[in-house]
Amino acid sequence: MPSPTASSNDHREEGTASVELIAAVSFLLLAVVVAAQLALAGGTLWAAEIAARAGARAALVGGDARGAARRALPSALREGAKVEGSSPVAVGVRVPRLIPGLPILVLTAKSGLGDE
Repeated sequence: MPSPTASSNDHREEGTASVELIAAVSFLLLAVVVAAQLALAGGTLWAAEIAARAGARAALVGGDARGAARRALPSALREGAKVEGSSPVAVGVRVPRLIPGLPILVLTAKSGLGDE
């Protein structure tokens, strides 16, 4: 017959695997959200760099640098984007947020072509 102490120890550990699983899934979900937000920031910076380069190319041939830069941005990033200058062209774009409570982050890319 098992002793009462051994039986009560076994009973106390019931459910710990469930609690550990819930904690692990929570941290895994947090890691996925952070990775996705970082990927959004990287994609936004890439798009701003491409737009700045397009604006600089347009300025080099005498075109509308600001219009070219704005057209080079994806439609989802055009709202609130700031395009300044003609040589170099600076494009500032807001990073989309996965969680509404996150602070607003604006990334800026500059590009200039030609002789400055």
